[in-house]
Amino acid sequence: MSAGLPLPFLVGLVGTLGLAVGSFLNVVVHRVPLGLSVVSPGSACPACGHEVRGRDNVPVVSWVLLRGRCRDCREPIPVRYPLVEAGTAALMVAVALRVDDPQVMGALLVVASAGVALALIDLEHGRLPFAVTGAAAVPLVGLLALDQALGGSVPVLDMLVATGAWTVVYAGAWAATRGRGMGLGDVALAPVLGLALGAVGTGSALVGLGAGFVLGGLVGGLLLVTGTVSRGTRVPYGPFMLVGAGVGLFAGHPVAGAYLRLTGLA
Repeated sequence: MSAGLPLPFLVGLVGTLGLAVGSFLNVVVHRVPLGLSVVSPGSACPACGHEVRGRDNVPVVSWVLLRGRCRDCREPIPVRYPLVEAGTAALMVAVALRVDDPQVMGALLVVASAGVALALIDLEHGRLPFAVTGAAAVPLVGLLALDQALGGSVPVLDMLVATGAWTVVYAGAWAATRGRGMGLGDVALAPVLGLALGAVGTGSALVGLGAGFVLGGLVGGLLLVTGTVSRGTRVPYGPFMLVGAGVGLFAGHPVAGAYLRLTGLA
């Protein structure tokens, strides 16, 4: 049982929602960096311009039935589209199974969905649009405020500490490197991830914060050693923040507990 729902029902409900959200995220990833509306016009084939029919817009299934090609011009449809849809569904199910509180679950599902779009945009365009981060922040704050009003189990102080830690660290890193190490988009994302993880626990927030820097350092060092990038080249940092947050969410409690026992603080 999670959030008071039978497990099969929860998985089916969140998985179906995740497929639909993933389909929408494909639109977000394509249009937001171009400054286009994500609402209108409807989806169309970028090669021939024909509007995508309703029956050809079913997440994953339509791509398989069309054999990965546009019905009208037969141009290939990138496999990224069904992968984003299926991946978003899997991620949302994993998040739903991790959290019992329905308001916190909803808040984390919003942030996880936005995180998929942000990671893909950062990898392709090297930036984290404030529009996407802000769109995630509003329902995050609203749902957590509702949770507190209903007697939420996570102390407000824990969430404030987690949010402050992420914000101070990333704002400090931005200031110390004068914006060369990371952009303002990373700084804006930090409090969102800090608050989301703080709603699960301080341990998760701190582990996620550390994991992002460790992953960024390891991958950045590997890219330098292999000559993939040269010193001074800016590597998108958003994906490391988001993967680190995922580590904090799913492994934060045991990692933090192990650390406290190891140091004798538990």
